[in-house]
Amino acid sequence: MKQAITILVIDDHPIVRAGCRQLIQRIPSAKVVEAETGEEGYRLFQELYPDMVLLDITLPGIGGLEVLRRIRANRENAKVLMFSMHEDPVFASRAMQTGARGYITKNNAADHLVEAVEKVLAGKTYLSADMAQELAMLNIGAGTSALSDLSRRELEILRLVGEGKSMTETSGILGISYKTVANNLTQIKSKLGISKTAELMRFAISHGLST
Repeated sequence: MKQAITILVIDDHPIVRAGCRQLIQRIPSAKVVEAETGEEGYRLFQELYPDMVLLDITLPGIGGLEVLRRIRANRENAKVLMFSMHEDPVFASRAMQTGARGYITKNNAADHLVEAVEKVLAGKTYLSADMAQELAMLNIGAGTSALSDLSRRELEILRLVGEGKSMTETSGILGISYKTVANNLTQIKSKLGISKTAELMRFAISHGLST
């Protein structure tokens, strides 16, 4: 009997998880385990060490990029496919820089999720042709995204600002000092040309960073 392949799906929407489960179970011997938060997902990763993780980038509490960073710090060869509603190549770029093996948008999932999962399981990288082209343009300086200058950590902090989290709460969620949060917020405001935290919150919400 072929050994089961364990795939951990981390997404906060039950309908999305159900859809992913249905698609992934087309793969022979695939077993799906689900988590609805980043905290739960990382705990299950530590318990199970699954063959692959399908990870939503926008989660309540600890976001997908931070979960990815922790997974990769725990197990450097972990296979993680980022799964997102964001078509902005900045998110794919930050995910790949942090160690993701692929990036697929939810708009493409119905047609391409099985292919993406199989490629990542096989040790390959998955990006749609369109996303690969947009990433190439971003990397040569032709990207026009307002988020293109933000680091992974800055994106995470901006997302939490959009959720209305205070600097103290953000510090606790990300496990970094209050001073580090404050310094990053100053950098974010400078890069985006925004002076007030309330404006940052509106920016984060308008760009779909918050759940």
